[in-house]
Amino acid sequence: MTVRPMRIVRRTLCLLALGIAGAALVGAPHSAQARVWVGFGFPLVVAPPAYYPPPAYYPPPPAYYPPPAYYVPPPVSYAPPQYSPVGQSCVVSGASVCPMEHPVASGSSCYCTTSQGRVWGRST
Repeated sequence: MTVRPMRIVRRTLCLLALGIAGAALVGAPHSAQARVWVGFGFPLVVAPPAYYPPPAYYPPPPAYYPPPAYYVPPPVSYAPPQYSPVGQSCVVSGASVCPMEHPVASGSSCYCTTSQGRVWGRST
């Protein structure tokens, strides 16, 4: 039983080897054939007449100028909001008085906005 599968494997390997050898013989390079060409040195080409349009001219690209090295910052013009007093004011710590931002009842707490933040006081 083991002889028959060995024959099949051996026969397949032999056929495969013969196929590879045949492909190598067919693909082997052949000797070069000598060719002789006699000509005048310029081609004789007959072609239909061709129209070549004129070249397209485009305007030059805009010039690029780099920005200046330093930009002068615009002047700072900040004016704090002006409140028109409507008859009420906020008294803070007895010495400073500021106009009210919105009306409140007299004697209730209010605040003045300063550079240090809000300062609380009493309305008049």
